[in-house]
This record gives sequence, C-alpha cells and structure tokens, in this order.
Amino acid sequence: MRPDIRIDEDMFSCCPDCRLGWLVYEAKPEDSGDAIQACFAALLPELKVKLETTPLADMPNLGESRRGYRACGKDPGRWRVSSEALYRRVRQGKDLYRINTVVDVNNLVSLETGFSLGSYDRDRLEGTVTLRRGRPGESYPGIGKDAVDLSFMPLLADASGPVGSPTSDSTRAMVTPETRRLLTVIYSFSPRAELEKALALAARRFETLAGASGLEFGMVERGGE
Repeated sequence: MRPDIRIDEDMFSCCPDCRLGWLVYEAKPEDSGDAIQACFAALLPELKVKLETTPLADMPNLGESRRGYRACGKDPGRWRVSSEALYRRVRQGKDLYRINTVVDVNNLVSLETGFSLGSYDRDRLEGTVTLRRGRPGESYPGIGKDAVDLSFMPLLADASGPVGSPTSDSTRAMVTPETRRLLTVIYSFSPRAELEKALALAARRFETLAGASGLEFGMVERGGE
C-alpha cells in the first residue's frame, strides 16, 4: 500500500529536482548473517580504492546531495549527508557499525549508490510524512547524537514533527528488534533515472538480505508519482 508521503512546495522551490524514493514492507530485524557480510566484503575493498582516488563530491549522487543542502541553506561541510559519512569511514579504513539486517542493508545500498537512505518504524509515524526544510530552532535527539540542528535541513516530518533527515534520523521512529512494518526512504537530488536504479537495487537487497515481504516501492516527485 502506497504510503502517505509528499514533498512540500518550499522544497521544490529550492530544489526543483528533489525526489523521494520509498519502499514499504514487513520484516523482522535480526543480527546480520553471512549473506550481508559477504556483500560488504565484496564491496568495500574496491570502494576504498575508488575513494582514495576520487573526490567525494565526484562520487555518484553525493555531489548532487551536497548541492541540494546548499540550495536549502544548510552547509554540507558541517552537516554531512549520511552516505558521505559512510564513505569517509570506508576511506579511513574504519569498521562500519553492524546494527541489524534492516539498518545494515540500508547502509549497504547507500554505499552502493551514493544516496542517503533512512529506514523507519511505520507504527511510530503519525499521519502524512512530508519532505520539507527544517525551521529555525527545530532539532531532535539523533541516533547516537545528543541533538541534530535541523534549521534549513531537508527533513521528513509527520504529524508530530521532524522524524528523519539525510544526515541523521531521530530516535522516535528508529528501527528496533520489535519493528515489523517498515518504511525506507531514498533522499534524492539526482536525475530520475538514478533514483529508479537505486530503488530497484534496494528492493532486491531488502527482499533477499533482510527478509522483506509484501514489498512495494515508488517515487514522489514534482508533477506526481
């Protein structure tokens, strides 16, 4: 069933090419097994070599996200999109956090595509979910962070307020072992074709590696889905 998700006009005025990819499904988050570890093991060595010779701004879809932040009024050098944070860890040879099957596949697809992804517990979301710019003074407790300054940042908000962003999600709707109904969002400032490829890859990854069932996916963009 298509989620009630939209992009407000202020975001389109700043970033006419902004889009959201969405996937809804059911899954039981568990410890990652051999299949997910094998995907990371196959990806990371080659990715590390590429990151040592390629400026981050030239990585697919990352430069577009950085420009989207600037268009919204947020400094991407100070507030990095999550895909850039992951790339920096890989380039520095640091281990990636292992959380559960859903979050780990979320991060795998982000590394494979350059897009920032967010996965949320649908039972903790209220009403319409909207991509908009953060208002001055808005913040929330981030996952592993005391507070995230949301002013002018692209963010997702529901009826209770901001719940996620391409930089760091809030704790309110984060994926836990008790989560069963999920929404994964791909934050895109790239051409439509790039998001289409990422959505198809994400659907395969969540189904085969995270046990997603009943999965549906689509896109929100200017002019309709």
